[in-house]
Amino acid sequence: MKCCRQECDKEATVHLTEIVDGQMKKIDLCEDCAQEKGVTNPQGFALADLLLGLGASQELEEAAGPDLVCSTCGFTQADFKKSGRLGCPDCYTTFAEALDGMLKQMHKGVQHVGKAPKALKQVMDKSKKLEALRGQLEDAVAQENYELAAQVRDQIKELETEEAGTE
Repeated sequence: MKCCRQECDKEATVHLTEIVDGQMKKIDLCEDCAQEKGVTNPQGFALADLLLGLGASQELEEAAGPDLVCSTCGFTQADFKKSGRLGCPDCYTTFAEALDGMLKQMHKGVQHVGKAPKALKQVMDKSKKLEALRGQLEDAVAQENYELAAQVRDQIKELETEEAGTE
């Protein structure tokens, strides 16, 4: 069996198996790739990195650069590569560009939607729509497109009237 890394043609000697929600995922690596990814040292091993095709931390390095450091906790790209985790909430902002691509690979999108009761979801949807319309209004006024601004203003008033009528 060959190593699962695309750049490697060596024979796989390290075989990892992970079972999540009853589904089994197998990863086969040669000794060199396993050592490079820290598989021989479980503390430095990020299975998420392996499941992403061994490219997650490499993608972060390319997008963020090896010299990028979080100003809050001092976390670096090398720290992320070693642990597979970020150091603090500000790391998400510091490494945002690279994390965006990684999250798109791992999940359906980059925004958590979650579940909410039907009535709350309707209120949240209206407030998001109002926020978007207010942004459009600001843009239209900034571009001196007053016709569009008037249309957007009317849409905002209509939504606000609906909202006031339901309360």
